[in-house]
Amino acid sequence: MPMLVIEGSYRLLGARPDGDSVRFVPADPAHWDLVPGPHRVRSNRSGAAQLRLDGIDTLETHYVPAHGTELHQPPPFGAQAAEELIRWLGFVSVLRDGSGTVTSSEPVAVPGYVLTRGADVGGRCVALAGRGPAPAPSGDQVHVGVQLLRQTANVDQLRRGLAYPTYYTKLYVDLREAMTGAVAEARRAGLGLWPVDQTQTGAKIDGLASLSESAVLVPKLFRRLADYLTLGAGDSSLAGFGEFLDQRADRVLVLSRGQFTGLSTLVETEGQSVRLTAAPEDLVFAER
Repeated sequence: MPMLVIEGSYRLLGARPDGDSVRFVPADPAHWDLVPGPHRVRSNRSGAAQLRLDGIDTLETHYVPAHGTELHQPPPFGAQAAEELIRWLGFVSVLRDGSGTVTSSEPVAVPGYVLTRGADVGGRCVALAGRGPAPAPSGDQVHVGVQLLRQTANVDQLRRGLAYPTYYTKLYVDLREAMTGAVAEARRAGLGLWPVDQTQTGAKIDGLASLSESAVLVPKLFRRLADYLTLGAGDSSLAGFGEFLDQRADRVLVLSRGQFTGLSTLVETEGQSVRLTAAPEDLVFAER
């Protein structure tokens, strides 16, 4: 899979890094302009931009629904994923304030590189995150195979059971299958969140409180539920959740069936219980 190499450094000060998103500053900010695709990477005056780690989704630590207040998924897995990413990148000491914003870090910056094929609709660079020397000069293309993939933070999070696999169509099959292998190993070993995962077994949702404190679900389903319940303004009924999902129009390829469908066809509700009828690694979402 050909990907653009960008060298630079990871930085945490003033940010709220979680387990699948962190700030990156290229050695040459002009290299953001080389990122292909319809969406441009959104960066600040220093060249810093937010990364979205490709192929994974960790539990939300500070999700804000439209017209709602900040929510989180059940602890401790979101915080553990954030701390593991920080440790893996090479930060040895990090202090946060009450909101989770980093106030100091040691070191201030850690050298590394990203491998990317594009940005998402929000301007985040969708990337594989690497540490140490880059596999090719910054600004060049490099072939990314399974061996190089396994050297990234993305796979580390899956190996430890701290992330759900969340695939999109730009990720090549060999890399996706390697990620799924890491997921299978973590699940078999009972690592991280897998012993308490309710994505397919079903979670009882009585409102935003139970969604945040007890329902361990793949984050995409959590976000859709959070948006839906926030719109309900206190009404916890899930009776209209399927219709809400139809309006969001998430298109998803079910690998085992070889066909695209809507997310609503894969979500089952029964009373206040909700579950996904397919394994997360069996799904590939269409990019927006």
